[in-house]
Amino acid sequence: MPEPAAPNPQADADRLEAAVDQTIAACGGDVRAALKAVLVANEYLEAELESSVSAGYLRGYKHGRFKPYNG
Repeated sequence: MPEPAAPNPQADADRLEAAVDQTIAACGGDVRAALKAVLVANEYLEAELESSVSAGYLRGYKHGRFKPYNG
């Protein structure tokens, strides 16, 4: 079985910058509109998460026991 690739922080940062640029461009260059779009998408994903995982997991997630984002 092949070894997983080593993390590449620069590639991750470049990918994130590209995603930010795409989001702003999709909102006509309006950074405020882009932020609103990201917040709406995040709320949608949180609601989807709440409907698809156990209540015990959510209790831990909402109380900060899990740190899914390490950026």
